[in-house]
Amino acid sequence: MRVEYDASANMAYIYLLDKINPGEAVQQVTAGEDATAILDYDSQGRLLGIELFNARRRLHPDLLAIAERIDREPRPPAT
Repeated sequence: MRVEYDASANMAYIYLLDKINPGEAVQQVTAGEDATAILDYDSQGRLLGIELFNARRRLHPDLLAIAERIDREPRPPAT
């Protein structure tokens, strides 16, 4: 599992596999009444990853601190 985080968009993607190949996620399901996440499934119905909106509110700060940053904002200094 790995996590990518875009602080400027406040979004995270949680990969349940090391890599999801192009076209492998064939079904996207919106989760939560307020559309807080999109679940990506393969053709066999297996969950591949989770796109999470409002990530700072929904994920533990320790997880965000170790997530791979995909935005241009610098990481906060380590304390």
